[in-house]
Amino acid sequence: MVASLQSPDNGYSRERLGAYGLATSGWDLLPVCNPRSQSVAAGESAATSLADDVQPLWNGQQPETLDAWVALGRQVFFGFPLRAEPALASALGAPDRAAAFGVEHTDDGTYPGVLRFQDVDGTTQIGIACALCHSTVRDGQLVVGAARRGFDLGGLLVWHGEVAHQPMDAAMAARLGRWGPGRADITLDRDEDPVAIPDLWGLQEQSALTQGATIRHTGPVALAMRQETQLIETNHQRIRPPRPLAWALALYLYSLSPPARSTVVEGDDVSNGQAIFQATCQRCHDNPVGGGPPVPAALVGTDPALASGAARGTGLYRPPALIDLQHAAPYLHHGAIATLTELLTADRLRPDYQGGVRGPGPVVGHQYGFALSSSERTALEHYLVSR
Repeated sequence: MVASLQSPDNGYSRERLGAYGLATSGWDLLPVCNPRSQSVAAGESAATSLADDVQPLWNGQQPETLDAWVALGRQVFFGFPLRAEPALASALGAPDRAAAFGVEHTDDGTYPGVLRFQDVDGTTQIGIACALCHSTVRDGQLVVGAARRGFDLGGLLVWHGEVAHQPMDAAMAARLGRWGPGRADITLDRDEDPVAIPDLWGLQEQSALTQGATIRHTGPVALAMRQETQLIETNHQRIRPPRPLAWALALYLYSLSPPARSTVVEGDDVSNGQAIFQATCQRCHDNPVGGGPPVPAALVGTDPALASGAARGTGLYRPPALIDLQHAAPYLHHGAIATLTELLTADRLRPDYQGGVRGPGPVVGHQYGFALSSSERTALEHYLVSR
């Protein structure tokens, strides 16, 4: 744990150092939860009972092969409730509103990441799993590991407060409303630093976890601890998962990759773009998935709120993996830029710039590529979306 924490003085690290793996105190004393849960489909009422024949997520036996561990991790990804979410329960009764907030269903009607589960108090609840934010539906098919760019969690929470006649205070409603689709501030502390929901591809090659490089990725144990502690905190420190499930989830995340392309992009433009990438971008994006080691936030020059925040600040940002970029917008850690063209163009620095997804005004930082000619930028874009 200690070796995996990039900055031991931020709130994230202090909380874990004071609560994790202490045996006689802290989170080890929480009840271990091996939940009973089932997926939820369109048209089902939130009041529907959990079926009597639903078994606990895990049978208690550790898998004996890597494939079996990965299969168990998939069950955790889709079936372990992060927490009960009343806003989703309300959305089930208003399918059009659910769709407007990005609560998607596949062709078979199932809502990935939306669960009906037995809570620790014995009640049946509607909750969320990892898949709600980290899978998406394209042409009716599920793409696992892709960030759900259209999921507007902040808008959903504000709407629920209104329809449940439990409106939140105006400042909090305004803060949640500023997130917009595909972004969330999971700490909700005094620092307002929402981030773009990340894709989960290429994690095994990255030397840091999270956009703010909060965790040194020293191996699968570091990722498993990150998943275990996330499940604990998201569940409001009421339960902890069996540690084999956190290990299984880490191995499943390692197994994820984007869907195969239907066409392969080739040509001189792509070759020229690769050469431009090597000269302009590869000094930071130098690992096999196009990511790289954390870099000082001041060097990147983007909004420093996350990098300097008390909750998870490290002074660093992690270069993201450059995988499936044609579906990865909005770009940068805070999801502030809508297109690759805007990312590489100095026009977004103008005070009257209108292209940012967070409203009018300049989007500063990450000025790499600004010096390129129009044809060079086009070639670089073609290469980036071909990776």
